[in-house]
Amino acid sequence: MNEDTIRKNLDAVNDVIARAAGKAGRNPDDITLISVTKTFAVDVVRAAVAAGATDLGENYIQEAREKITTLAGEGGPRPRWHFIGGLQKNKAKYAVRLFDLIHSVDSVELAAELDKRAGIEGKTQDVLIQVNISAEEQKSGVSPEGIIRLARSVAGCEHLSVRGLMGMPPFGLDPEISRPYFVTLRELKEKIEAEQIPGVGMEELSMGMSGDYAVAVEEGATMVRVGTAIFGSRY
Repeated sequence: MNEDTIRKNLDAVNDVIARAAGKAGRNPDDITLISVTKTFAVDVVRAAVAAGATDLGENYIQEAREKITTLAGEGGPRPRWHFIGGLQKNKAKYAVRLFDLIHSVDSVELAAELDKRAGIEGKTQDVLIQVNISAEEQKSGVSPEGIIRLARSVAGCEHLSVRGLMGMPPFGLDPEISRPYFVTLRELKEKIEAEQIPGVGMEELSMGMSGDYAVAVEEGATMVRVGTAIFGSRY
């Protein structure tokens, strides 16, 4: 896929975001579009950055490392990199080295390992807590019932900064059927804010993908993770 096509698709997605934000009385500038480049070659990622993509999302450490190091070696604009997939503890050190924001902290053990690795790297790692709002066994994420306890635990990590929550409704739903899941995540964010946990910020709400990001914006998303609507179907 070439730069012009990607730019056209980015513009179309941003137009949808702007309309959804306007419908909800929100400022579209408060919403970050994360272009999800997983499975796409580095040439496509390079074209996306040239087309104006400022935030890129990846699901797999090894695949992302090749893209990130290649682009960094070429100079030019540096996108903000988001890790949006399930993260194993043994990959934590790579995630901390490569990514600006990790969306998928879902356990005390993973948080502790990220904290340790961030300390070694001499950085404060921004993270989101992933919530399993769909209660699906195959999905990562802390249960809604466990979110306060996990937030308090992560708050004690010296080298992590909690910025908000991430979640996904069940795949393949009509956007309107997804809406209650987004409402649930927003309400959990508000619940945590009310707890006023020191060191825990709730600025970000990462929810919504290609099929339902407009509804997610209407319900308070500050980050949407869009791949297919920008790059087409994955192989």
